[in-house]
Amino acid sequence: MRVKFSKMHGIGNDFVVIDLVTQTGRIRPERVRELSDRNFGIGFDQLLIVERPNRPDVDFRYRIFNADGSEVENCGNGARCFARFVHENHLTGKRDIRVETATGIMELHLTDDDQVVVDMGQAILEPAKIPLLAEQFMPEYRRDIPGIGDVRFGAVSMGNPHAVIRVNDVDTAPVESWGPIIESCEFFPNKVNVGFMQIVNPHEIRLRVFERGSGETLACGTGACAAVVSGQLRGWLQPGVLVHLPGGDLKIDWDGQSSVHMTGPAESVFEGRVTI
Repeated sequence: MRVKFSKMHGIGNDFVVIDLVTQTGRIRPERVRELSDRNFGIGFDQLLIVERPNRPDVDFRYRIFNADGSEVENCGNGARCFARFVHENHLTGKRDIRVETATGIMELHLTDDDQVVVDMGQAILEPAKIPLLAEQFMPEYRRDIPGIGDVRFGAVSMGNPHAVIRVNDVDTAPVESWGPIIESCEFFPNKVNVGFMQIVNPHEIRLRVFERGSGETLACGTGACAAVVSGQLRGWLQPGVLVHLPGGDLKIDWDGQSSVHMTGPAESVFEGRVTI
């Protein structure tokens, strides 16, 4: 079956978005892997699916598949693209959109200057809910990780798990070597996204993220949120942080208690049709 798709990106984190509200189809993990290939497929970091909601108080169901075919809980950059997609394709006329995700309800707001504000919900810090093998919450954990050695990190879930490591310079950070080792280490039962954070000042950081199931991407919205939360909890950052990622910038706001808010752009690249 051939369906229409849109290629989009949120500051370089790229997606294929498929509307399964007005179209029909079923996504197989092996087909996701084929389509994600940048030489033989379309190429993307994640595949986003728009579906009808399962409950009456939300507008859509939002599903995310990594490039390896695994379905994951959340994607902040994808959420901004999702909002632009449903609005531009006339699936809704609303600028305030509620979507159902695997971990709860997400609220999206389209601004007049083509930015999207995403209410990412509260940061999850309890180890069992991240999940992280630890007896109690700590702002910073320390583990001996086979193949690396002693590593200090913050652990935060934004609907998906993140380990945040502070580095002096993200340009020389061991993203390619440490990323896959920490992603699959025994301390994170569901694997983990790994962020490498450089503090510029209390309101500005640089960040690179090795994403679970995708490798390093140009941007990671949930990773930016997790890094800011971890940086504030460890006393390095103050509320209102500009996050510089390889693909562009995001503004992250967290008051230390309530929801994390992320503001950034989303862009359409091209449209096409593909067999799923």
